[in-house]
Amino acid sequence: MALPDEGKYELVDGELHHMSPAGARHGRLVLRLAAKLVAFVTEGRLGEVFDGQTGFRLPDGNLRSSDISFVAAARLPQGVPAGFLHVAPDLAVEVLSPSDRASDLAHKVAEYLAVGVRLLWVIDLEKGTAVLYRPGSPPRTVREDGVLDGEDVLPGFSCPLAALFD
Repeated sequence: MALPDEGKYELVDGELHHMSPAGARHGRLVLRLAAKLVAFVTEGRLGEVFDGQTGFRLPDGNLRSSDISFVAAARLPQGVPAGFLHVAPDLAVEVLSPSDRASDLAHKVAEYLAVGVRLLWVIDLEKGTAVLYRPGSPPRTVREDGVLDGEDVLPGFSCPLAALFD
């Protein structure tokens, strides 16, 4: 909580990583998807959806903040804390930015899956695709004409990927 005030940071392997502001298309997509997730989660009283400003202190000691996160209600028995969450999200969503490096993304994906993230969506604005990751399963690519599915993490949730890009 004592990180510098000049922007967003993640703590990765003991080093602070400054996160540059994202572009307008990135922000629009994140907001559109977050709105759909919030409506679905709120209606079903399934848990909480968090934005990219929310810090997650992961079991490996890193502090991460995905663009959108979902934590099931059963994993928040004391409600939402004022500070960082000390659980891994059940669903993490990362929307790629032009500044994202492939090696950093690969590290983040591996870390998320290792610390308990059950479903990870990595959305690529430039390619119009999303890659879905689950522990113990090969990644699956969804094309722009496909659908994001909440699977067993958010049963019944679906969102046409094209609805996020138009």
